[in-house]
Amino acid sequence: MIDFERPPLSISSDAFFFEKDKSKSILILGVGNYLMGDEGVGVHLIQQMAKMNFPDYIDILDGGTGGFLLLSCFEAYNTVIFVDATMDGKEEGTISLIQPKFASDFPSALSVHDVGLKDMIEAVYLMESKPKIPLFTVSIKEMVPMTIELSPKVEQAIPKAIENILKLSKSLHAEFA
Repeated sequence: MIDFERPPLSISSDAFFFEKDKSKSILILGVGNYLMGDEGVGVHLIQQMAKMNFPDYIDILDGGTGGFLLLSCFEAYNTVIFVDATMDGKEEGTISLIQPKFASDFPSALSVHDVGLKDMIEAVYLMESKPKIPLFTVSIKEMVPMTIELSPKVEQAIPKAIENILKLSKSLHAEFA
């Protein structure tokens, strides 16, 4: 069992990114539309993490469908772990880790907010310093408008996805600790 040191820091203001040096911190950024069923799995995952304690080098953010509004995250952090739903044809609830080197390496089916996030990632790759952006996806079968309920397989994937994210975070933190 991991010895968690403090409750997570959930970010709600751009000013937070510039209050202290974040270069040795890792941001876990869950994105998705909370009102579109499984498409909001990234946001649901962040809500679960908000109930947990973990090391002080981890920050979390519910990015919603923020698109370009999230660019300040990529200026402040050297590592941003994305969590999003994808309709990639894999079995519902499948967790995948993609470590893209270029914006074009991100999957083409990043759910309903694809255009905004893909455009934002393109902008990130034009920045002077590019953070590491590992992407955890959870495969979904469909989007169901106007519901906050997750399908059973997608909901059951969240604890395993969190475990995988925390393992990767620990490994990445060890690289610059």
